[in-house]
Amino acid sequence: MAVGLLTVLTSVPWSEVINNAPKVAEGAKKLWNVVAKKTHLKEISYSKPHTMSESQTISSLEAAVSDLQSQILASSELIKGLADQNTQLINRIETNRVHILWLSAATAVIAVFALMLGLIIILS
Repeated sequence: MAVGLLTVLTSVPWSEVINNAPKVAEGAKKLWNVVAKKTHLKEISYSKPHTMSESQTISSLEAAVSDLQSQILASSELIKGLADQNTQLINRIETNRVHILWLSAATAVIAVFALMLGLIIILS
C-alpha cells in the first residue's frame, strides 16, 4: 500500500500543482462573489390572471428556485473553503520540500565527514 501511494505521489506534477494553486483559489473566490451577489430572486410579472392551482404552482416553483439558490451558495462556499485549504496545503508541502532538501544536504555533509573520520582512524 505504501509503495502504491509513493508511486502516486511521485507521479503528481507538483510544480504544476504549486503554480496553479493561486489560480484555483482566485477562481473559487470569484465563484463565491458571483454566487453571493445573486441571492435575490428577480420579480416575475405575469400578464394574465392566475387560478389557485397556477398560483400554488408558481409558489412551489419559487420555493424550489430559492432552495436551489441556497444550495448553490452553500456549494460555492464549500468550494472556496476547499480552495483556501488547498492553497495552505500546497504552501506547507513546499515548505516541507525545502526542509527535506536542507536536511538531505546536511546528512550528506555529515556522512562525508564521518567517512573521512573513519578512514583517518583506520589508516592511523
